Amino acid sequence: MTAVEIRDVHKSFKIFHERNNTLKSAIMRGRMSVAEDFHALKGISFDVPKGSTFALVGDNGSGKSTLLKCIAKILVPNSGTITRHGRIAAMLEVGSGFHPELSGHDNIYLNASILGMSREEIDSRYDEILEFSGVADHIDQPVKNYSSGMYVRLGFSVAIHTEPDILLVDEVLAVGDAAFQEKCMRKFVELKDEGRTVIVVSHSMQQLKQMADQAAWINNGALEQIGDADTVLDQYADSTRFGAEFGDGAAVRWGTGEAKVDRLEILNEHGAPLNGPIPTGAPVTFRFHYSASEPISQPVFALSLASSDGTTVWEVNTRDLGFPIIQISGQGTVDLNIKNLNLQPGLFMIDASIVDKSTSHVFDYLREANGFAVKSGALKASGGYLALDAGWSDATQTEGDNR
Repeated sequence: MTAVEIRDVHKSFKIFHERNNTLKSAIMRGRMSVAEDFHALKGISFDVPKGSTFALVGDNGSGKSTLLKCIAKILVPNSGTITRHGRIAAMLEVGSGFHPELSGHDNIYLNASILGMSREEIDSRYDEILEFSGVADHIDQPVKNYSSGMYVRLGFSVAIHTEPDILLVDEVLAVGDAAFQEKCMRKFVELKDEGRTVIVVSHSMQQLKQMADQAAWINNGALEQIGDADTVLDQYADSTRFGAEFGDGAAVRWGTGEAKVDRLEILNEHGAPLNGPIPTGAPVTFRFHYSASEPISQPVFALSLASSDGTTVWEVNTRDLGFPIIQISGQGTVDLNIKNLNLQPGLFMIDASIVDKSTSHVFDYLREANGFAVKSGALKASGGYLALDAGWSDATQTEGDNR
């Protein structure tokens, strides 16, 4: 089932280069206003599954916020149709639906009424709204005195307590503090468990990866890609990298290129190329094969290890491990030796990079430079990614007990 059906939606705006605001200005200029059409949406079509957390991503000005406003019925498309199945609540701008002179208390009733709640519904949920917002100490103050974070907390709290079938959120959570963002994440999970749909716009890829299961990438007003969130978000993120290249085997790299990771080799405990899964707890070596087109002073080699679901398991670099490299030039190798690979059975991918001594300038970043599988070994664990060398003991020893 679908929550929102979007079919061939076009939306354009007039951009005025010269505008006659009065009859006098038109007569004085002797011509009409000069304007051109800006096409914000160009034939967008896709479905948002019911009960999904759906992300819209794209560069600034790509049209994602315009599309969200069309879904919310704030804007009307020039052509095409948007069919919505269920009650909608929207958090599209900080303080939208608030009157600055009214208190937080009065604005709860005003904003909730705009979102379609009756007086009785607001009365019954008022305490929940206030508790979730965390602004109880300031609820009788005019909201013009609120910070942007307080605005967001109160507005979002009202929106989610309307119990919408479809919740639209546009970047506003970025101004909330860490504790509030964590609270919102938990609320999104609850909404999904209840079968409700969340459509969210954000530039935080990490935040979207945590919450979204489907995503659409809008590029210059057109639909670039739609599908599984991890795949779409990775493709979009790769497109924004400086000098991104898409090579054989879907390898992706970016950077200025003075030094490059030619390949990353995985060696077993005997120094031979890996052939098959690595047992949990076994030693392993990751060998960087690099080439530098010019001398690079104090480079830093870095490795990032991720599980098959995209979770970063470990990150390390030569600087943090106290292994300074004075200079590289031409071709060479650098080894990262791991005495015990204490990972649970599963599939893992490696990103490899070379950066400057501050780690802020990227010479080369090779995403998914290599990968490997881990199989059961001597160390056991009940779940998670790690298999730590641990054991249980009785901490309640009694007098005379020599266990």
